[in-house]
Amino acid sequence: RYNSTEVQKVTLFAGDGIGPEISKAVQEVFKAAGVPVQWEPHSVSTHAVSPGGNLVSDEALQSVVRNKVGLKGPLATPIGKGHVSLNLTLRKALKLFANVRPCLSIPGYKTKYDDVDLVIIRENTEGEYSGLEHEVVPGVVSALKVITHEASQRICKYAFEYATLHNRKKVTVVHKANIMKLSDGLFLECAREQAAQYPSLNFEEVLLDAAVMQLAKNPAAYDVMVMPNLYGDIISDLAAGLIGGLGLTPSGNIGEKAAVFEAVHGTAPDIAGQNKANPTALLLSSVMMLRHLGMTNFAQQIERSVLTTISDPKFRTRDLGGSASTSHFTEGVINNL
Repeated sequence: RYNSTEVQKVTLFAGDGIGPEISKAVQEVFKAAGVPVQWEPHSVSTHAVSPGGNLVSDEALQSVVRNKVGLKGPLATPIGKGHVSLNLTLRKALKLFANVRPCLSIPGYKTKYDDVDLVIIRENTEGEYSGLEHEVVPGVVSALKVITHEASQRICKYAFEYATLHNRKKVTVVHKANIMKLSDGLFLECAREQAAQYPSLNFEEVLLDAAVMQLAKNPAAYDVMVMPNLYGDIISDLAAGLIGGLGLTPSGNIGEKAAVFEAVHGTAPDIAGQNKANPTALLLSSVMMLRHLGMTNFAQQIERSVLTTISDPKFRTRDLGGSASTSHFTEGVINNL
């Protein structure tokens, strides 16, 4: 469906804090660009459910299932209140097994590195985030790390397919199989099995601690990186820091039947409603969404416009060292279309 112009319904979760402001920015840019998307908004609020309840209504979940794609702003899940997080609910309900986080140096915005171009692919459904914890005896708590052959094969296969589709050269599997010989050993075995099916791609195995050190020294050494859940959570945020932070980083959660794209930064309640938020992360996540939908021309147009806007200091928001407002940045993106 490359360059598709078919109207697509998209479920929209505006989110909390700055979420409504940056979601509005995306909607305005899409309207200006003439993107054939029809938004289906759903609100999610911790005030609407009792502790321990899901933050996503059945109606909202069915909207994503029906539309097969969603866009999500940041959502605040109260810590220690017993609420089940939106991300976890969506991942489990929609079987979103892959979290994909591209990290690309932005031309015109100087950081310590100007040659970062890597993609973190994180297993999204198990590992330390399986949610299996219990108190053995008072003062002793146990958490189970679950690694299965099925999920590991699925995410590793996806990583190699992604690398092939996007003309990447190398896939790196990150692990700690030297210590966790059974769990990470199984994940590593699955990566090796998939690597054998893609002989045109370079393949390497790197221990987690070595990968973190190398990312800090020379991020250009990596291309596509695949890893279990917890490692991916940590390394994807580290990689985001290399290009300027989570405010510049897109993210997508991919499943076999649906996908949800999101801004992974926080809700920034200290600036909510003040027209100070940077909508770049959600805009670039929406670009990922458009590519997923086959709307390649619109994706390229909006991506070029966002990057051009960031390269101009007068349009940079506070988190990028400037003073531009959300609306001013959005106007810049629209004018650059």
